[in-house]
Amino acid sequence: MAETSLNGPKLLKHLFLTQTGISNLGFIPMHNLENLESLHLGSNYISSIKFPENFPIQNLKVLDFQNNVIHYLSSEDMNTLKQATNLSLNFNGNDIKDIEPGAFHSKIFQSLKFGGSLNLSVILKGLQNTTTKSLWLGSYEDTDDQDLTSDMFDGLCEMSVESINLQKHYISDLSSATFRCFTQLQELDLTAHHLRELPPGIQGMKALKKLVLNVNRFDELCQIHAASFPSLTDLSIKGNMKKLDFGAGCLEKLENLQKLDLSHSDIEASDCCNLQLKNLRHLQYLNLSYNEPLTLQSQAFKECPRLEGLDLAFTRLHMKGPQSPFQNLHLLQVLNLSYCHLDTSNQHLLEGLEGLRHLNLQGNHFQDGSISKTSLLQTLSSLEILILSSCDLLSIDKQAFQSLGKMNHVDLSYNSLTGNSIDALSHLRGIYLNMAANNIHIIPSPLLLTLSQQNTINLSHNPLDCTCLNIHFITWYKENLQKFEGSEETVCANPPTLRGVKLSDVKLYCGITAVGIFFLVVFLFLVTVLLIFFIKFLLRWKYQHI
Repeated sequence: MAETSLNGPKLLKHLFLTQTGISNLGFIPMHNLENLESLHLGSNYISSIKFPENFPIQNLKVLDFQNNVIHYLSSEDMNTLKQATNLSLNFNGNDIKDIEPGAFHSKIFQSLKFGGSLNLSVILKGLQNTTTKSLWLGSYEDTDDQDLTSDMFDGLCEMSVESINLQKHYISDLSSATFRCFTQLQELDLTAHHLRELPPGIQGMKALKKLVLNVNRFDELCQIHAASFPSLTDLSIKGNMKKLDFGAGCLEKLENLQKLDLSHSDIEASDCCNLQLKNLRHLQYLNLSYNEPLTLQSQAFKECPRLEGLDLAFTRLHMKGPQSPFQNLHLLQVLNLSYCHLDTSNQHLLEGLEGLRHLNLQGNHFQDGSISKTSLLQTLSSLEILILSSCDLLSIDKQAFQSLGKMNHVDLSYNSLTGNSIDALSHLRGIYLNMAANNIHIIPSPLLLTLSQQNTINLSHNPLDCTCLNIHFITWYKENLQKFEGSEETVCANPPTLRGVKLSDVKLYCGITAVGIFFLVVFLFLVTVLLIFFIKFLLRWKYQHI
């Protein structure tokens, strides 16, 4: 690069030189880089991270060397970075074979990434006396899982780190002693570790707040021995490779747990979920989506009265009685019940959710394809976002949404609704309305006022009629294009001569044609002649009868 190539920008903060073929940091021009905060040098041929003297490092926050050919880190190289504080340093994809002792001594980082390194003991030994908030030592999907031994982690005892990612490794001699240098950790990610059980008796991990155990092989939830991590606020066991037994009281020692993700784990329960979630009084977010059928008790989440988010998507739900399983969740804000095969005829199903703001019912079916004015939605007076896409809806009663006056986002896409269904939204103002992929042919003129009140509308992929029967809507549509999204896919379906033409490009002439004018003139002429003859006849008749 020419020395003058960066002369233009005076306040450059972010510089990307990815895949530019750079092999030496001396090739980077230094002009106007005094304010540089991030430098991205990934996928090049750099073998040394030694910067030229006087290179402006002082404001640098992110330095990305991923996928280069760096094999050795020396003290001299690292000293060129000493002016940078709280630096995020990325060495992912470099096969680092050695680090000079003391190279990272007494240095403080925001994050360090050594993903894909083949020898973690070299990395951890080289990082002695280092402080970092985050240390990423994971591997990748396109590489073989690495076999680790417990003594490889001894280097952690000589450094200060808050968060470690060790995804896609395998610890061959896993025991409680493996974690003896993990006692200061606040976050630990053991995704895809082939774990069948966490060893009982792990000591000293009272600081741990977040534990990720995704894509492992647990048979039972109790096999994580949750009591070893009493301060956990966030636990994720997503995508378990075997059918996971929910158990009873397996997490009761986690009194401070706020977030729990057990999705994609083939969990099945016939009496859910108070025994399984015992003592989780502070739980705020629960994800049980993509699991096997669950039978919910009345007040199924009584043990979690502070829930604010509940995701049950793609999990078939059965109810033990007519009462709502959610009736004690007065703080719940977000509820995802998409594709749950709900009995939507149960008017009590959603009772007790006075504070609910976001409801996703996508993929559930309503009786006779219609939402009535007495539907299960009537109690949700605080609702702001409602998703009813792919519900095979044919019609919506005019009063169905009358009690939902706070809604600002309504998704009715991928149903079979007609234009008349818009009348159910007449009381709403300024909403986002998605009615894409329905069965709308004609929108009657009286309903244009309802559409005029909304902020954003999507009518794409509807079989719209582009004849004079729909002229009022087409004219209004062209005048309000700024309201519509998906305009490229909002096209005519009828008549055949206009099929596929964008609605905004349609030109209709719906006045009287020349032929029509001719016949009208002839008709008026004949009427006039007949009127004249009638008057003459009337006058003659009167004259004869004087």
